[in-house]
Amino acid sequence: MTQPDLRTGVLQMLAAMALSGTIGWFVLQSGQSVWNVVFVRCVLGSLGLGLYAWWRGLWQTWPFTRASLLWCIAGGVALVGNWLLLFNAYHYSSIGIATVVYHTQPFWLLLLGRLLLGEALTVRKLAAVAVAFAGMLLIVQPGQGAGGGLLGILLALGAAMLYAVVTLISKQLPKTLAPTHIACVQTLTGVLLLWPLLDNASLWVAGSHWGYLATLGLVHTTLMYIIMYAAFRQLPTHWIGLLGFSYPVVALLVDYLAYGRLLDGWQLLGVLLIVAANVWGLQRVPVAAAPQAAKAGA
Repeated sequence: MTQPDLRTGVLQMLAAMALSGTIGWFVLQSGQSVWNVVFVRCVLGSLGLGLYAWWRGLWQTWPFTRASLLWCIAGGVALVGNWLLLFNAYHYSSIGIATVVYHTQPFWLLLLGRLLLGEALTVRKLAAVAVAFAGMLLIVQPGQGAGGGLLGILLALGAAMLYAVVTLISKQLPKTLAPTHIACVQTLTGVLLLWPLLDNASLWVAGSHWGYLATLGLVHTTLMYIIMYAAFRQLPTHWIGLLGFSYPVVALLVDYLAYGRLLDGWQLLGVLLIVAANVWGLQRVPVAAAPQAAKAGA
């Protein structure tokens, strides 16, 4: 890898993570139910990514086998569930705290990999899991500042678990399948799942809030995934993992600038423990190069 390639990949990854960190603000500002928000994100995201794939000539042949299509649909169900839980967490907790708790997703991937696939867990990784959960307890303990609602924390944890499920599903997909194809199927799955739950009356009177919804679909899904996949191709795994920490940092900054929310000392220590556990214990955990990178997902 050349130095210009590395620099380009770093900038692309930072841009994608910066966009990820602002998703919570757009969700809250939209004034819509999470069902409507995720539905619109899926509709516009699938359209944008589908058109991008067509422009790049990726639809010249049908890319899916029956098995890979079914795995993509299963991943779409988990991905949409992940978005629903995380976006709800923003309402009950805060953008910053929900995002930090959501960042425990690599640990759930380790545990599910052990339970479902029999993958080995080293002492180092188990210690990292323990440190991360100690950090989470510091964030949510009673009386430790505003915005730490237990329900929001549980929703963010559920979202992190579903992200781990999506990542495990991605391991069943052929390496030749383009991430854009996977994203299109997953977001289209979301459209079909959420259509019956749509609150049409609220959506069609959204007015100026449509700007927030359109941004979530076209910028935070289409554009963000495109530049994130480009970064994945340029960067080694350890760079992707380290730069991924800019996502919760941006979310915490947005929380402060938009709503004046600051972490207290114990919560800040909890955040640092989660970050340290990721850096120390998960250096060799592979990053899934698909929209499963629901870091985007947020």
